[in-house]
Amino acid sequence: MANTTHDPRVDAYIESLPGWQQGVCRRVHTLVHAADPEVTETIKHTDRPYFVLRGNVCALLAAKDHVNVFLYDPLVPDPAGVITSGHENKTGRTVAIYRGEAIDEEALVAVFRAIIDHNRAGGWRKVVRQR
Repeated sequence: MANTTHDPRVDAYIESLPGWQQGVCRRVHTLVHAADPEVTETIKHTDRPYFVLRGNVCALLAAKDHVNVFLYDPLVPDPAGVITSGHENKTGRTVAIYRGEAIDEEALVAVFRAIIDHNRAGGWRKVVRQR
């Protein structure tokens, strides 16, 4: 049975990157799918890998000296402090991962799961209205 959650264009994006960024992106790719096996992947905005489940969960973007993991939910808790920027952003935040930096995998999966939970509840905007 074919894996309908996989998009070969995401692999092509990752394979086009320098080796260390490929490693980071592959790990994040594995973690977001580990957060929920129903997560699907696609390309949006010409070349950016997106991971979705009833809405955007996250996207990858390789920068010169790091990889950005864009998180599409401003509400999820971050007790481990993995979110590096966008704390005051109204629609999402970012985890920047630099070369040689360890990824707090447990914390990142917890963030992905929280975003997915909000998406399943109708999205973070609906969650805000219900509070």
